[in-house]
Amino acid sequence: MPEEENTIEENKEDLNEGKSEENEVETKKEISPEEKIVELEDKLTRSFAELENQRRRFEKEKDEAFDYGGMVFARDALNLLDNLERSKQSINNDQNLDKDSKKKIMDHIEIILNDTLTIFKKNNIIPVNSINEKLDPNKHQAMMEIEDDSKEPGTIVQEIQTGFMLKDRLLRPSLVGVSKKPQKKGEKETKK
Repeated sequence: MPEEENTIEENKEDLNEGKSEENEVETKKEISPEEKIVELEDKLTRSFAELENQRRRFEKEKDEAFDYGGMVFARDALNLLDNLERSKQSINNDQNLDKDSKKKIMDHIEIILNDTLTIFKKNNIIPVNSINEKLDPNKHQAMMEIEDDSKEPGTIVQEIQTGFMLKDRLLRPSLVGVSKKPQKKGEKETKK
């Protein structure tokens, strides 16, 4: 029996709480028309702001897609330049070709190479400056260190492969050799 009395009292409390919640809801429902107008104006203003933000976001995404959509193609096209450079080196090292033949072939390759670079520049694909610049990890990738007393450590002294930018984005980093201070004879012996 005492348990039944507890549950009856709990049920009364629950009913009283329910009534107080209903009174609060009725109070909320009884807002004046002016307050309702202000509330609706606020919601409308927020909706317009959200729509404007979404429009700006889509506009920005569209512009980026237009500007950088060909990035994969551009990166793949850099292989053409690399192959042309390798061809030049291979022809220069070929002992079987006579001087006139070498010169004609080199002239033709140079024309193709320059035309390709011109097309790249028209499309905002530009080479990264490297030689005599400080190493910038955002544009360069150090492949080796070269002892050079005449240059400050961290200065690029050799370019192994040219890097390229598409507008303000890196297509590929320059592969470079960086200067370092020469080791003294005493230091070399202790390291061995």
